[in-house]
Amino acid sequence: MYHHRLLISYKGTNYFGWQDLGANEKKPTVQASLNLALKKICKYQDCTISAASRTDAGVHALGQVAKVIIPIEIESSKLLLGLNSLLPDDIRIMQCRPCSASFNANKDSKSKEYHYYFSIDPIYNPALNDVIAHITPNKSSSNIKPLDIKLMQQACKLFIGEHDFYSFAKRDANISSTVRSISHCEILQLPPSALSANVYYLKIVGNGFLKQMVRYIAGVLFAIGRKQISLQDISEALITSKEEKLSAKAKSRGLHLIKINY
Repeated sequence: MYHHRLLISYKGTNYFGWQDLGANEKKPTVQASLNLALKKICKYQDCTISAASRTDAGVHALGQVAKVIIPIEIESSKLLLGLNSLLPDDIRIMQCRPCSASFNANKDSKSKEYHYYFSIDPIYNPALNDVIAHITPNKSSSNIKPLDIKLMQQACKLFIGEHDFYSFAKRDANISSTVRSISHCEILQLPPSALSANVYYLKIVGNGFLKQMVRYIAGVLFAIGRKQISLQDISEALITSKEEKLSAKAKSRGLHLIKINY
């Protein structure tokens, strides 16, 4: 068997996440698309694919990493060209190189970086609709500004460090601990452009993330930016493991997996 490490970029709009849902599910996934392309190259022999992150439906990736195990010998450069010739236009292999049999794309990672992009333009640009969330003002408030960015910046600091993120993730019976460590969390602004004058993003880096954790954190930041919750509410949720969420999770369209660090 032959082992290759892939760096993958994809637009997740048309997919029900990364993970293959099985033969009984007809919904398209990124992994299923990649597996089909691999099988065509390998003349429909069995192939194995494992990724560093199981992104949700509608979530995008600039730097997803996956390991593939295939039964035929082929140069990595030729495998890259072959896969890109067979994959849909919204999935691309950016790099391909040999790796050891022991390499594990998920367990060997040291940290993962996600960005959540959002616009506060009064009218959103439809060209950005699939990849950037549009945030509107709080309807119950007379404040015409949709978000208090400075307050959101203060809230970001509360997430840095090691915390129990039980209250900021979807329940998952397959994990033994909801404690994770966040090394970086802040709100940044993109330079104004012809596409949008007011695009910001949440940059968050951690040693691992729970299911929908980044989306719940982004949702909480939007809630505090709208003055719907307080900094104290976030602090309490980080130490009390509340079942009830502080806010709804942010939409998947704004979330991008940027980089896996090894």
